[in-house]
Amino acid sequence: MPAPLRITLSDPEETTLRELRKASMVPSRVRDRAHMLLLNAEGWSAPTIAQILKCHEHTVRGVIKKWEKIGLCGLWDKGGRGKKRRWQLADLEYLEACINEEERTYNSAQLAVKLWEERKVRLSADRIRKLLKKRATDGSEPVGATATARTRTPNDSLKPS
Repeated sequence: MPAPLRITLSDPEETTLRELRKASMVPSRVRDRAHMLLLNAEGWSAPTIAQILKCHEHTVRGVIKKWEKIGLCGLWDKGGRGKKRRWQLADLEYLEACINEEERTYNSAQLAVKLWEERKVRLSADRIRKLLKKRATDGSEPVGATATARTRTPNDSLKPS
């Protein structure tokens, strides 16, 4: 059986971990890691913490060892995870310029071909459509929608223009 791991936290460290645990803008994995450290500092063992948080005890031990080695920075995942995007912002700006400046109209499949031929960036028609739609909206509301499609009230006809 491995030796029990115990950490001791200073007051500022404990305060920081408690705030991280409650922060909604922090990823849930970071909040869980902060919770693991707080429980360990209170005297809980790695197997017990693993049962509470429904993870493997090796995960808890890894978090504790990383805390001892790196500190607060060890709570976050390393960068570089996930698939890298194949396009740049300049590629979308190029497509928007093609749509706005050229006389002809394009569908998303034609834009995908144009992007590949001109810039050697391969994106599906569906992906191009989603990216351009996302750039054209502000949050969940289309740009200018409130100005053009505003519901009229009975008092609108009484207001002078």
